[in-house]
Amino acid sequence: MMDSKKERLIQKYNTPVPRYTSYPTVPFWENQLDLNSWDELVKKAFRLYGKEEGINLYIHFPFCESLCTYCGCNKYITKNHSVESPYLEAVKKEWKTYLKRFGSKPKLKGIHLGGGTPTFFSPESLHSLLDEIISSCDVDSDKEFSFEGHPNNTTEEHLSTLFKLGFDRVSFGIQDFDPKVQKAIHRIQPFERVAQITEVARKIGFTSINFDLIYGLPHQNKETLTQTFQKVMDLKPERIAFYSYAHLPTLFKAQKSFESFLPNENEKRALYELGKDLLTEYGYEEVGMDHFALPEDSLCIAKSEGTLHRNFMGYTTSPSKMMIGLGATSISDIHLGFAQNEKNHKEYSSKINDGVDHLIRSHQNSHADLLVKEFILELICHQEAVIDSEIWNKLPELNRRKLAEMQEEGLISLEDRRIEVSDEGMAFIRNICFQFDLKMLETPKAKSTFSKSI
Repeated sequence: MMDSKKERLIQKYNTPVPRYTSYPTVPFWENQLDLNSWDELVKKAFRLYGKEEGINLYIHFPFCESLCTYCGCNKYITKNHSVESPYLEAVKKEWKTYLKRFGSKPKLKGIHLGGGTPTFFSPESLHSLLDEIISSCDVDSDKEFSFEGHPNNTTEEHLSTLFKLGFDRVSFGIQDFDPKVQKAIHRIQPFERVAQITEVARKIGFTSINFDLIYGLPHQNKETLTQTFQKVMDLKPERIAFYSYAHLPTLFKAQKSFESFLPNENEKRALYELGKDLLTEYGYEEVGMDHFALPEDSLCIAKSEGTLHRNFMGYTTSPSKMMIGLGATSISDIHLGFAQNEKNHKEYSSKINDGVDHLIRSHQNSHADLLVKEFILELICHQEAVIDSEIWNKLPELNRRKLAEMQEEGLISLEDRRIEVSDEGMAFIRNICFQFDLKMLETPKAKSTFSKSI
C-alpha cells in the first residue's frame, strides 16, 4: 500500500516534462541553420573538442519487420529487404561529408547502432557500412561500440560480424516477459529465445549486455513485473535500462489500441518502486535516470570516479562533446549546437544523394544555453551540481519557491546554490531539471509533446 506522502508527490509531479536528453529540448530549437552554417559550426567544434577528445557516432536504422505498438521511435515497417543497400549508400555518403568537415582523420571513441531495428539489416550489409566508417578513423583504445538487437532476428552471424568489427556491447529490447503484455504491445519474444541469443553473445565474446525493460505497459501489475525480473535475473545482464512507458497517443496512434489497459499513475509508480527494489536486491546500482548496472560495470566505475557522461543515447563513459548522428532522423550534438536529419528515409536518401540540405531542424547554443546544458548534464549524471549565478539570477520567484518546496519534501537539498538530489528525488529528477529550463521560461509552449514524468 502506497503511503499518503508518495501519493501526494505523484499527484503533484506527474506532469509532462522533457527527458532532457538534450538542452535546449528539441521543441525549443530556435535558430535554424542552413547547411553551410552547420558545416562551419561542425568545423569549429571539431577543432575545439573533437581532435583531442574524439567523437562518438550514432547511426539510425529505421526499418522494422513488424510494428511494436508501444514504440515512439522513428521507424518504417516493411519486410522488403531491398531497402537496405540504397539506405546504407546514403549513410556512407553523409559520413564522407563529415570527414571533409573534420579536415583530418577523427579519433573514434564510440559507435551506437539504433533504430528501428539495426538487425533488420543483414550481417553483410552492416559489415559493408561499418568497415568503411571504422577504417576511415583512428579507433581509440578505450572505445565503446554497441548496438540495439531485437532478440527475434539477431543471429549468431550478426553477433560474430559485429564482434569482429570491435563491438562488445549489445542492448536487447525485452520490455516485458509476460505473454499478455507482449501480445498487447505486439512484441512477442519468448524467454527461451532471449536466453539463447544472450548465451550466444557471451560465447562470442560480448562483455556487456543490456536489457531494456519498461514499466507502465498495458496489463502490467506487481506479480507480472516480479516474474519478468526473476527471468531477467536468470540471465543477469550487466546493465538494465528501466524506462517509464511514454504514452503519447496523439503522436503515436498505435498506442490507442491498449489505452484502457494501462496502470494508473499510482500503480505505475508502485511498479517503478518494485523494480528499483528488486534491482537493488539483485545487486545492481542506480547509475542515473532509468539506468542500473552491476558494481563492476564501467558505468558504475565512471560514476564513482566522477567521469560519467550522458548524450542522446543514454549514459556513457566517453566524455566526448561531439556525437555525430548519421541516417534518417538522427540528431547530432556537437556541444556548440544540434542538428536533426530528415525523418523520412526516402527523403533523407534523396537529399543526401542530391547534395541538398537534409537538416529539418537545428540550433546554435548561446552562452546561456551552454550554462544550463552543462548544469543539467551534471545534475543528471552526478545528482549534484553548483547553480551558476547567471542561471540563478534568471530564475523567476515561482521556480525558486518550487525548489524550496522540493527541499521541504526531501527531494533535494539546496544550500549556497549547491543542489543535491536525494535518493527519493531521483524519481522526480526530470521535474527538478525542469525548474532550471530557461528556454521553457522564455518561450512558453504547450507541454503535450512531452511524456509525463512518472
